[in-house]
Amino acid sequence: MTKRTNKNYPNDFKQEAVSLVTEQGYSVVEAAASLNITDKLLYNWVAKFKEQSEKSELSTDERAELIQLRKDKKRLQISNLVYLLL
Repeated sequence: MTKRTNKNYPNDFKQEAVSLVTEQGYSVVEAAASLNITDKLLYNWVAKFKEQSEKSELSTDERAELIQLRKDKKRLQISNLVYLLL
């Protein structure tokens, strides 16, 4: 009995594989077959990608705070510029 080894794929390859499904409209089975990987492996990559993208999205409160902080920064930059010109 031979020991099964896991092949490590580069992150670029994984991202391209996931984009075939998420952006280009291929089914997981089609994309996996064209890349010569198992569909289970690609399902795992897609799920991990979706999980990571959900974690990286800002909540409504965070988005509002970011907008406010950007406005405040702009005001401070303008104030500093006016101060320097006086």
